[in-house]
Amino acid sequence: MFLSDAELRELTSYAHRAKQVAELRRMGIAFHVNAAGRPIVAKAVFEAGKTSPQPAKTWEPTWAATPR
Repeated sequence: MFLSDAELRELTSYAHRAKQVAELRRMGIAFHVNAAGRPIVAKAVFEAGKTSPQPAKTWEPTWAATPR
C-alpha cells in the first residue's frame, strides 16, 4: 500500500509534485517516482519507523585512513 495524494500533501505540505519530491528528499524518506511523475511512498516506511537506508560507505584502504 502507498500514501494517497492527500497523505502526500499532508506529509510534505506541498501539492506540486516536484516540491513533494524535494521535501521527501530533505526529510530522508524513501520514495520512487512513477511514470506519471508522482512520488510513491510505501506506507510500510512509516509503519516500520524506517527512513531511506544510509548510503553504503565506499571502500577505503586502511593506509588511507591512518594519519601520517
